[in-house]
Amino acid sequence: MMNKDVWVPLVAGGLAGTIVDVTLFPLDTIKTRLQSSKGFLKSGGFGGIYRGVLSAALGSFPGGAVFFCGYEFSKSTLHPILNRPTIVYMISASIGEMCGCLIRVPTEVVKQRAQANKNLNSYSSFLFTIREEGFRGLYRGYLKTVMREIPFSFIQFPIWEYLKKQLSNHDGTINALHSGLAGAISGAISGAITTPLDVVKTRVMLAEKEAETAKAGIIQLAMKIGRDEGVHRLFSGLVPRVVWLALGGFVFLGAYDSCRHFLIQLK
Repeated sequence: MMNKDVWVPLVAGGLAGTIVDVTLFPLDTIKTRLQSSKGFLKSGGFGGIYRGVLSAALGSFPGGAVFFCGYEFSKSTLHPILNRPTIVYMISASIGEMCGCLIRVPTEVVKQRAQANKNLNSYSSFLFTIREEGFRGLYRGYLKTVMREIPFSFIQFPIWEYLKKQLSNHDGTINALHSGLAGAISGAISGAITTPLDVVKTRVMLAEKEAETAKAGIIQLAMKIGRDEGVHRLFSGLVPRVVWLALGGFVFLGAYDSCRHFLIQLK
């Protein structure tokens, strides 16, 4: 990908990220509350399901833009070297996620604390985090988020790219609907498999600063949840997560390809 083409995935990824995060925000709120240690009802139930949407909206465009810039640049760089498409997609998606999480994690921390606390909105959640933990508090759970996203991307993007090829037209082109269908299937599969990692990440982000949960390792915390609450709790929020990621994959990846093709035609 040449420097002059960077703006295409930048804009397309940003638009796609904003569209999916805002339109599917209620499902994400329900998933977060189901995963909270306080339980669904004490975290807000079905009330205020748009609480925290401002932080999601503000972080969506730059997060999606940075992710797809990293993904497309890595793909174009690695293809001539490796000549193994599946490996290229895995590595490229992982690089994109590590870059995107630099923006996505602070957004997630603020958003999830607002979602799971009836007394907080996006702004007050941000101020609370800065006051209690400083700037570092915004990156609580960064490594755990990356370690959730990398396995997710390892699964999702090779499936997405494979399905796109299978659904493509005879001339190799693919429309937004087919790209969206490929995104929905790959997102649902990846989301179901990585739900325990998402539960661990949510618990860390919602924990108080000095709590044992905030400092625990991924395996340690997963084992503790399974031991104290039952293995089924590691799959809390499975249904809304799978639905969210299926719909999100359809909208996000379909919108991305659609925006990208539109922007390329404008050049």
